[in-house]
Amino acid sequence: MKIKGFDGDSATLDAVLEQSPSVAFLIIRRDTILYEKYWDKYTDSSWVASFSMAKSFVSALIGVAIHEGFIKSVDEPITNYIPEIKDTAFRKITIKHLLQMTSGIKFTERYFNPFSDAAKFYYGTNLRKSIEDMKIEYAPGIKFEYKSGNPQLLGLIIERATKKTVTEYLQEKIWQPIGAEFDASWSTDRKKNGLEKTFCCINAAARDYAKFGRLYLKNGNWNGVQVIPESWVNESTTPTLIEGGVNFYKYQWWINRSSYHDFSCDGLLGQRIYVYPEKQIIIVRLGKNDRHQNYFKLFGQLIHLL
Repeated sequence: MKIKGFDGDSATLDAVLEQSPSVAFLIIRRDTILYEKYWDKYTDSSWVASFSMAKSFVSALIGVAIHEGFIKSVDEPITNYIPEIKDTAFRKITIKHLLQMTSGIKFTERYFNPFSDAAKFYYGTNLRKSIEDMKIEYAPGIKFEYKSGNPQLLGLIIERATKKTVTEYLQEKIWQPIGAEFDASWSTDRKKNGLEKTFCCINAAARDYAKFGRLYLKNGNWNGVQVIPESWVNESTTPTLIEGGVNFYKYQWWINRSSYHDFSCDGLLGQRIYVYPEKQIIIVRLGKNDRHQNYFKLFGQLIHLL
Protein backbone atom coordinates (compact mmCIF):
# COMPACT_ATOMS: atom_id res chain seq x y z
CA MET A 1 0.00 0.00 0.00
CA LYS A 2 1.58 3.24 -1.21
CA ILE A 3 0.57 6.52 0.41
CA LYS A 4 1.88 10.06 0.68
CA GLY A 5 4.17 10.41 3.67
CA PHE A 6 4.43 13.25 6.16
CA ASP A 7 7.18 14.74 3.98
CA GLY A 8 4.99 14.59 0.87
CA ASP A 9 6.82 11.72 -0.80
CA SER A 10 5.20 8.45 -1.81
CA ALA A 11 6.05 5.58 0.54
CA THR A 12 4.73 2.39 2.10
CA LEU A 13 2.65 2.64 5.26
CA ASP A 14 5.47 0.98 7.22
CA ALA A 15 7.94 3.59 6.04
CA VAL A 16 5.58 6.48 6.80
CA LEU A 17 4.90 5.28 10.33
CA GLU A 18 8.61 4.90 10.98
CA GLN A 19 9.02 8.62 10.22
CA SER A 20 7.58 9.26 13.68
CA PRO A 21 8.15 7.30 16.89
CA SER A 22 5.00 5.17 16.72
CA VAL A 23 4.90 2.14 19.02
CA ALA A 24 1.61 0.64 17.78
CA PHE A 25 -0.65 1.05 14.76
CA LEU A 26 -3.84 -0.90 14.04
CA ILE A 27 -6.36 -0.75 11.21
CA ILE A 28 -9.59 -2.69 11.73
CA ARG A 29 -12.41 -2.92 9.18
CA ARG A 30 -15.65 -4.79 9.85
CA ASP A 31 -14.07 -6.57 12.83
CA THR A 32 -11.08 -7.79 10.81
CA ILE A 33 -7.58 -6.60 11.63
CA LEU A 34 -6.11 -5.43 8.33
CA TYR A 35 -2.88 -4.04 9.75
CA GLU A 36 -1.18 -4.43 13.12
CA LYS A 37 2.40 -3.49 13.84
CA TYR A 38 4.52 -2.63 16.87
CA TRP A 39 7.90 -0.94 17.22
CA ASP A 40 10.63 -0.36 19.79
CA LYS A 41 10.08 -3.64 21.69
CA TYR A 42 6.36 -2.93 22.20
CA THR A 43 3.96 -5.86 21.64
CA ASP A 44 0.23 -6.49 21.60
CA SER A 45 0.33 -6.82 25.39
CA SER A 46 2.27 -3.62 26.14
CA TRP A 47 0.58 -0.88 28.12
CA VAL A 48 0.68 2.55 26.51
CA ALA A 49 -0.41 5.75 28.22
CA SER A 50 -3.62 7.21 26.82
CA PHE A 51 -3.01 10.80 27.84
CA SER A 52 -6.13 12.80 26.88
CA MET A 53 -7.85 9.85 25.16
CA ALA A 54 -8.95 9.11 28.73
CA LYS A 55 -11.36 12.04 28.51
CA SER A 56 -13.59 10.05 26.14
CA PHE A 57 -13.67 7.14 28.60
CA VAL A 58 -14.79 9.57 31.30
CA SER A 59 -17.60 10.76 29.04
CA ALA A 60 -18.72 7.16 28.52
CA LEU A 61 -18.84 6.58 32.28
CA ILE A 62 -20.93 9.72 32.76
CA GLY A 63 -23.41 8.35 30.22
CA VAL A 64 -23.58 5.01 32.02
CA ALA A 65 -24.02 6.72 35.41
CA ILE A 66 -26.94 8.74 34.03
CA HIS A 67 -28.52 5.59 32.59
CA GLU A 68 -28.17 3.84 35.96
CA GLY A 69 -29.74 6.77 37.81
CA PHE A 70 -26.66 7.81 39.78
CA ILE A 71 -26.70 11.13 37.94
CA LYS A 72 -30.03 12.75 37.01
CA SER A 73 -29.00 14.51 33.80
CA VAL A 74 -26.30 16.57 32.13
CA ASP A 75 -28.23 19.67 33.13
CA GLU A 76 -27.55 19.16 36.84
CA PRO A 77 -25.31 21.72 38.56
CA ILE A 78 -21.96 20.16 39.37
CA THR A 79 -22.29 21.45 42.92
CA ASN A 80 -24.91 18.75 43.51
CA TYR A 81 -21.92 16.39 43.66
CA ILE A 82 -19.16 18.77 44.73
CA PRO A 83 -20.86 20.68 47.57
CA GLU A 84 -17.61 22.12 48.89
CA ILE A 85 -17.75 24.68 46.08
CA LYS A 86 -21.53 25.31 46.22
CA ASP A 87 -21.21 28.89 47.47
CA THR A 88 -19.10 29.99 44.52
CA ALA A 89 -19.67 30.76 40.86
CA PHE A 90 -19.33 27.03 40.23
CA ARG A 91 -23.00 26.60 41.10
CA LYS A 92 -23.88 27.90 37.61
CA ILE A 93 -21.80 25.22 35.89
CA THR A 94 -23.62 22.08 34.74
CA ILE A 95 -22.28 18.66 33.86
CA LYS A 96 -22.97 19.51 30.20
CA HIS A 97 -20.69 22.54 30.46
CA LEU A 98 -17.87 20.28 31.64
CA LEU A 99 -18.52 17.74 28.89
CA GLN A 100 -18.54 20.41 26.18
CA MET A 101 -15.53 22.33 27.53
CA THR A 102 -17.69 25.42 27.96
CA SER A 103 -17.53 25.73 31.75
CA GLY A 104 -15.53 28.95 31.94
CA ILE A 105 -13.15 27.55 34.56
CA LYS A 106 -9.69 29.08 34.81
CA PHE A 107 -7.10 26.50 33.82
CA THR A 108 -3.77 26.76 32.01
CA GLU A 109 -3.28 23.90 29.55
CA ARG A 110 0.52 23.72 29.27
CA TYR A 111 2.05 20.43 30.39
CA PHE A 112 5.66 21.50 29.99
CA ASN A 113 5.33 24.60 32.16
CA PRO A 114 5.83 23.50 35.79
CA PHE A 115 3.67 26.38 37.02
CA SER A 116 0.68 25.60 34.79
CA ASP A 117 -2.50 24.03 36.13
CA ALA A 118 -2.11 21.03 33.81
CA ALA A 119 1.36 20.29 35.20
CA LYS A 120 0.15 20.71 38.79
CA PHE A 121 -2.70 18.27 38.13
CA TYR A 122 -0.39 15.79 36.39
CA TYR A 123 2.40 15.81 38.99
CA GLY A 124 0.41 16.82 42.07
CA THR A 125 -0.48 14.49 44.93
CA ASN A 126 -3.76 16.03 46.12
CA LEU A 127 -6.21 16.57 43.28
CA ARG A 128 -9.13 17.03 45.64
CA LYS A 129 -7.42 20.04 47.20
CA SER A 130 -6.48 21.35 43.75
CA ILE A 131 -10.12 21.14 42.70
CA GLU A 132 -11.18 23.20 45.73
CA ASP A 133 -8.68 25.86 44.69
CA MET A 134 -10.02 26.18 41.14
CA LYS A 135 -11.38 29.54 39.96
CA ILE A 136 -13.85 30.77 37.35
CA GLU A 137 -12.59 32.89 34.46
CA TYR A 138 -15.93 33.69 32.79
CA ALA A 139 -19.58 32.59 32.89
CA PRO A 140 -20.37 29.08 31.60
CA GLY A 141 -22.00 28.40 28.25
CA ILE A 142 -20.29 31.24 26.41
CA LYS A 143 -17.46 29.63 24.46
CA PHE A 144 -15.43 26.47 23.97
CA GLU A 145 -12.00 26.28 25.58
CA TYR A 146 -10.17 22.99 25.89
CA LYS A 147 -9.23 22.69 29.56
CA SER A 148 -8.31 19.50 31.39
CA GLY A 149 -9.86 20.76 34.59
CA ASN A 150 -13.27 19.88 33.11
CA PRO A 151 -12.84 16.08 32.92
CA GLN A 152 -11.07 16.11 36.28
CA LEU A 153 -14.24 17.52 37.81
CA LEU A 154 -16.25 14.89 35.92
CA GLY A 155 -14.10 12.19 37.50
CA LEU A 156 -14.86 13.44 40.98
CA ILE A 157 -18.58 13.52 40.10
CA ILE A 158 -18.41 9.87 38.96
CA GLU A 159 -16.75 8.88 42.25
CA ARG A 160 -19.26 10.80 44.36
CA ALA A 161 -22.34 9.69 42.40
CA THR A 162 -21.53 5.98 42.09
CA LYS A 163 -19.73 5.55 45.42
CA LYS A 164 -17.02 3.68 43.49
CA THR A 165 -13.60 4.66 42.30
CA VAL A 166 -13.44 5.64 38.65
CA THR A 167 -11.16 2.64 38.07
CA GLU A 168 -13.72 0.26 39.58
CA TYR A 169 -16.53 1.79 37.55
CA LEU A 170 -14.51 1.55 34.31
CA GLN A 171 -13.64 -2.08 35.03
CA GLU A 172 -17.24 -3.04 35.83
CA LYS A 173 -19.11 -1.06 33.20
CA ILE A 174 -16.79 -1.05 30.19
CA TRP A 175 -13.63 -3.14 30.53
CA GLN A 176 -15.33 -6.40 31.51
CA PRO A 177 -18.32 -6.12 29.13
CA ILE A 178 -16.08 -5.56 26.07
CA GLY A 179 -13.85 -8.50 27.02
CA ALA A 180 -10.64 -6.52 27.27
CA GLU A 181 -7.66 -8.82 26.70
CA PHE A 182 -5.46 -7.15 29.31
CA ASP A 183 -5.94 -5.24 32.52
CA ALA A 184 -5.95 -1.48 32.41
CA SER A 185 -4.75 0.93 35.03
CA TRP A 186 -5.71 4.52 35.73
CA SER A 187 -3.03 6.67 37.31
CA THR A 188 -4.00 8.33 40.58
CA ASP A 189 -2.60 11.28 42.49
CA ARG A 190 -1.60 9.10 45.46
CA LYS A 191 -1.67 5.44 46.50
CA LYS A 192 -3.99 5.77 49.50
CA ASN A 193 -7.43 7.28 48.87
CA GLY A 194 -6.18 8.46 45.49
CA LEU A 195 -8.27 10.18 42.85
CA GLU A 196 -7.87 9.13 39.24
CA LYS A 197 -6.32 11.67 36.90
CA THR A 198 -9.38 11.63 34.68
CA PHE A 199 -8.05 14.30 32.36
CA CYS A 200 -5.47 11.72 31.23
CA CYS A 201 -3.59 8.64 32.25
CA ILE A 202 -5.29 5.36 31.41
CA ASN A 203 -2.69 2.70 30.62
CA ALA A 204 -3.83 -0.07 28.29
CA ALA A 205 -2.90 -2.23 25.30
CA ALA A 206 -3.56 -1.22 21.70
CA ARG A 207 -6.22 -3.83 20.93
CA ASP A 208 -8.20 -2.87 24.01
CA TYR A 209 -8.14 0.78 22.95
CA ALA A 210 -9.48 -0.47 19.62
CA LYS A 211 -12.28 -2.31 21.42
CA PHE A 212 -13.37 0.94 23.01
CA GLY A 213 -13.47 2.46 19.52
CA ARG A 214 -15.56 -0.52 18.34
CA LEU A 215 -17.99 0.03 21.22
CA TYR A 216 -18.72 3.52 19.88
CA LEU A 217 -18.70 2.31 16.28
CA LYS A 218 -21.48 -0.10 17.26
CA ASN A 219 -23.49 2.63 19.03
CA GLY A 220 -22.60 1.37 22.51
CA ASN A 221 -23.57 -2.23 21.79
CA TRP A 222 -21.15 -5.09 22.34
CA ASN A 223 -22.27 -8.33 20.66
CA GLY A 224 -25.89 -7.82 21.66
CA VAL A 225 -25.29 -6.22 25.06
CA GLN A 226 -25.98 -2.48 25.32
CA VAL A 227 -22.97 -1.35 27.35
CA ILE A 228 -23.46 2.39 26.78
CA PRO A 229 -26.89 3.80 25.85
CA GLU A 230 -27.15 4.33 22.08
CA SER A 231 -28.66 7.76 22.68
CA TRP A 232 -25.58 8.74 24.69
CA VAL A 233 -23.19 7.64 21.95
CA ASN A 234 -25.12 9.65 19.37
CA GLU A 235 -25.39 12.68 21.63
CA SER A 236 -21.69 12.52 22.47
CA THR A 237 -20.53 12.48 18.85
CA THR A 238 -23.02 14.88 17.25
CA PRO A 239 -21.91 18.52 17.59
CA THR A 240 -24.26 21.33 18.56
CA LEU A 241 -23.66 25.07 18.56
CA ILE A 242 -25.78 25.93 21.59
CA GLU A 243 -24.34 27.05 24.95
CA GLY A 244 -20.93 27.74 23.46
CA GLY A 245 -20.72 24.43 21.59
CA VAL A 246 -18.59 24.02 18.47
CA ASN A 247 -18.83 21.89 15.34
CA PHE A 248 -15.62 19.94 16.05
CA TYR A 249 -16.10 18.78 19.64
CA LYS A 250 -18.82 17.25 21.79
CA TYR A 251 -18.78 15.50 25.17
CA GLN A 252 -15.01 14.84 25.25
CA TRP A 253 -14.88 13.55 21.65
CA TRP A 254 -13.33 15.28 18.63
CA ILE A 255 -15.60 15.43 15.57
CA ASN A 256 -13.45 15.31 12.45
CA ARG A 257 -15.72 15.28 9.40
CA SER A 258 -19.28 15.85 10.51
CA SER A 259 -20.67 14.93 7.06
CA TYR A 260 -19.36 11.39 7.59
CA HIS A 261 -19.96 11.40 11.34
CA ASP A 262 -16.40 10.28 12.03
CA PHE A 263 -14.88 11.05 15.39
CA SER A 264 -11.89 10.32 17.59
CA CYS A 265 -10.37 10.52 21.01
CA ASP A 266 -6.99 12.19 20.95
CA GLY A 267 -4.10 12.38 23.37
CA LEU A 268 -0.74 14.02 23.83
CA LEU A 269 2.15 12.56 21.78
CA GLY A 270 -0.19 11.53 18.98
CA GLN A 271 -2.33 8.91 20.74
CA ARG A 272 -5.44 8.34 18.63
CA ILE A 273 -8.54 6.14 18.47
CA TYR A 274 -10.24 7.08 15.20
CA VAL A 275 -13.70 5.81 14.21
CA TYR A 276 -15.11 6.02 10.67
CA PRO A 277 -18.62 4.51 10.78
CA GLU A 278 -19.40 4.71 7.05
CA LYS A 279 -16.80 2.04 6.25
CA GLN A 280 -16.82 0.41 9.70
CA ILE A 281 -13.17 1.32 10.24
CA ILE A 282 -11.21 1.85 13.46
CA ILE A 283 -7.63 3.11 13.48
CA VAL A 284 -5.45 3.17 16.59
CA ARG A 285 -2.12 4.97 16.65
CA LEU A 286 0.05 5.03 19.77
CA GLY A 287 3.48 6.54 20.11
CA LYS A 288 6.17 8.30 22.09
CA ASN A 289 5.79 11.50 20.11
CA ASP A 290 3.98 12.81 17.04
CA ARG A 291 6.52 15.42 15.91
CA HIS A 292 3.54 17.62 15.01
CA GLN A 293 2.64 15.33 12.12
CA ASN A 294 -0.92 15.34 10.81
CA TYR A 295 -2.25 11.87 11.53
CA PHE A 296 -5.77 12.76 10.46
CA LYS A 297 -4.48 13.50 6.97
CA LEU A 298 -2.88 10.06 7.03
CA PHE A 299 -6.09 8.47 8.28
CA GLY A 300 -7.98 10.18 5.42
CA GLN A 301 -5.66 8.59 2.86
CA LEU A 302 -6.13 5.17 4.43
CA ILE A 303 -9.93 5.53 4.51
CA HIS A 304 -9.91 6.45 0.81
CA LEU A 305 -7.80 3.40 -0.08
CA LEU A 306 -9.94 1.05 1.99
